[in-house]
Amino acid sequence: MMALVIAGREFRNLFLSPLAWTMLGVLQFILGFMFLAQLDYYLVLQPRFAGLNDVPGVTDAVVAPLFGNAGVILMLVTPLLTMRLVSEERRNRTLSLLFTAPVSMTEIILGKYLGVIAFLFVIIGMLSLMPASLYLGGMLDTGKILSNLLALVLLVSAYAAVGLYMSTLSTHPTVAAISSFGAILVLWILDWSSQSDEKVGGVLQYLSMLRHYESMLRGLVSTTDICYFVLFISLFLVLSIQRLDSDRLQR
Repeated sequence: MMALVIAGREFRNLFLSPLAWTMLGVLQFILGFMFLAQLDYYLVLQPRFAGLNDVPGVTDAVVAPLFGNAGVILMLVTPLLTMRLVSEERRNRTLSLLFTAPVSMTEIILGKYLGVIAFLFVIIGMLSLMPASLYLGGMLDTGKILSNLLALVLLVSAYAAVGLYMSTLSTHPTVAAISSFGAILVLWILDWSSQSDEKVGGVLQYLSMLRHYESMLRGLVSTTDICYFVLFISLFLVLSIQRLDSDRLQR
C-alpha cells in the first residue's frame, strides 16, 4: 500500500532532522522532571495519609497527572511536527510531483498522517516507561494506566489530524503551526463557556477535547469518548483529503 510507503518516508525524514531529536530529548527531560517531582511530592505526603480512608494511590497521584501534563505539552509540540507535512511541499513546489504520481489523495494524506503518528507514538512509548518503572517498587492500577495511555494516544492522534489539515491550508509552515495550535487550544477550552446556556453548554462540553480526555484519565473509558476522538480524527482527515484534491483539480 502506497500510504505505508509514504508513511515510512515521512517517519525517516523526521529522524533525519535535528528538530525531532531535539524534541525527543527536551520532552523526555521535561516529562521526567515532572514525573520525579510528582513522585517526590507523593512520598512526602504519604506518611500523612496513614490511617485515612479513600487515600489516592500512586496511580492517581503520580501517573494520572503525568499523562495530564503530557497532553498539554504535546499540544505545543504536535503543530511543530505537522506544520511541514503539506505546506512545505507547496512552498517548495514539489506538491505537483505528488499529484502526477500514481497515488491517490487519500493515500498521500494517510501516509503523511501515519508517518507523524508513528513519531508521536515513539514519544508516548518513552513516556510510558516512567510509570512502568513504578512496578519495581509496588502495585499499580494497571487498568487505569492503560486507560491513561489510550487517552493520550487518541488525544495526540486528534492533534495530528488538526495539524495536518492546517498544513494543507497554508503555504508557510509557521502559519500552519500557529493555526494548528490556535485550533487545538480552542477545542481544548471549548467547554469553559458551557455555563451560559444548558443546551449550548451540553454541545460545547461534548465538543471539548479536555472533557473527554479528563474522563479517560480518571479511568472511565466509554464508547462516547472513543467515538468522539474517532469521528474527530476522521473528520479532519476527510477535510485534508478534500483540500488536497481541490488543489489537484486547480492545477
